[in-house]
Amino acid sequence: MTVGSFFIRTSRVLNSSNFLLLCTLSGGGVVAYSESQSGAERPSIEANEPAKKKVVVLGTGWAATSFLKDLDASLYDVQVVSPRNYFAFTPLLPSVTCGTVEARSIVEPVRNIIKKRKGEVNFWEAECVKIDYSNKKVFCRSNIDNLVGSNEFSLDYDFLVVAVGAQVNTFNTPGVKENCHFLKDVEDAQKIRLSVIDCFEKAVLPSLSDDERRSNLHFVVVGGGPTGVEFAAELHDYVQEDLIKLYPTVKDKVKITLIQSGDHILNMFDERISSFAEQKFTRDGVEVQTGCRVVAVNDKDITVKVKSTGDVCSVPHGLIVWSTGISTLPVIRDFMEEIGQTKRHVLATNEWLRVNGCEDVYAIGDCSSITQRKIMDDITAIFEAADKNNSGTLTIEEFQEVMDDIILRYPQVEQYLKQKHLRDFTTLWKDLQGNESKEIDIQAFKLALSHADSQVKSLPATAQVAAQQGAYLARCFNRRDHTEENPEGPRRFSGSGRHRFLPFRYRHLGQFAPLGGEQAAAELPGDWVSMGHSTQWLWYSVYAR
Repeated sequence: MTVGSFFIRTSRVLNSSNFLLLCTLSGGGVVAYSESQSGAERPSIEANEPAKKKVVVLGTGWAATSFLKDLDASLYDVQVVSPRNYFAFTPLLPSVTCGTVEARSIVEPVRNIIKKRKGEVNFWEAECVKIDYSNKKVFCRSNIDNLVGSNEFSLDYDFLVVAVGAQVNTFNTPGVKENCHFLKDVEDAQKIRLSVIDCFEKAVLPSLSDDERRSNLHFVVVGGGPTGVEFAAELHDYVQEDLIKLYPTVKDKVKITLIQSGDHILNMFDERISSFAEQKFTRDGVEVQTGCRVVAVNDKDITVKVKSTGDVCSVPHGLIVWSTGISTLPVIRDFMEEIGQTKRHVLATNEWLRVNGCEDVYAIGDCSSITQRKIMDDITAIFEAADKNNSGTLTIEEFQEVMDDIILRYPQVEQYLKQKHLRDFTTLWKDLQGNESKEIDIQAFKLALSHADSQVKSLPATAQVAAQQGAYLARCFNRRDHTEENPEGPRRFSGSGRHRFLPFRYRHLGQFAPLGGEQAAAELPGDWVSMGHSTQWLWYSVYAR
């Protein structure tokens, strides 16, 4: 029996007509997943219907599941390929490691999800090993090796949605893959849970010395991001509330160490949250080592280099959890080499989530990154489009007429206006001129928008981003026929007409960081920061229906 099949037999999510879950992923973002239990009638297929376009979806994570949930599958021939036949609610993985939440409560079988969709969706439990863009084909291999039949097959596609996620980044540190635990999936969380118990069981054996007991009960977390911090907090609570009662003879020999290469933990949060988390861990007895880099790991010791002094030291460990970010999967690296993106770390897409240089291939979630076009690359074309009478200058009316499309096409402009506290375009106009001039030339127009591109930022690899990308792409697929004649996007400044769709726009809903001991920290839109016990109840409340 495969691991994926195990979850089909045991998974049990909320048994209600509808459920809504909101929480955080290892990037800290608030995310949502809603699933209706009432399936739609599958339409009958008429013999004379034209062949449907084939859509192949790679993955069953946040991005892929969000895409499948919102896609009108009756419009396409949809096939899903993933080595995991379940969707995992990954924000709760740290809780699974310590038994706070059972694994079966955070998984939902993919076949249970797709059977409720309008239309028919086929799922194949296999891993994509190669994307052949030239021939519009993907090659797959099943990981079920103990049964008869070939494990390899291929699928043709008209549209390909790549949502395979990413793997843990070890930074090629010697010994990490062989001696560290990761926390990317349900199986990882279950292995950690068993290993923690093993450490305690070994430590209480009568043949061990005190030093050996301390070594076995030294738990090291590498990575001070949301996942590492939450796991360290969960582990501390687990030890203090449960394990020392079961193993009282070794309660004074337990140690938890959090190693972070940066100057602070949770450095993607507001600095007040970072400081609060460090102070809480200090009070709890969790040792936080910042400015330290792991240079080697073996089955008994972890070697750390202090950046400020260059000192290198090795300390014994019982268990290490490695949570230091993500890197590209081999199948994506091979695909990037085929399409000429070898100098990048992830797949580059445009603002419509289409892979750069590839027609009909889209990438969403952790395996991709949006390349936002800079407004200064098109500034001359924008000016010429706005200057209808070819006078060489723009009036404020001409300026305002193109600004709506500029905001849609180049979201960094809107961020720039907010940063400068400019209420509207008239304010920008006056701020630019410094006088009552009624027209500006192209040099002044360039000056007005020259700093907007400084607001271009890459989106974090979080469930919040992935879920929004999946939902956006599904809406685009659902409206392909309609927008062919009625484009909905912004004006094409370098050509004629309008873009077919509105570009993807990410909406940040905030981020949480549970810190253990019934305390949490939150950073929400509007520069609102909350910390402490009340925030923990806010964290609990996001699970409410």
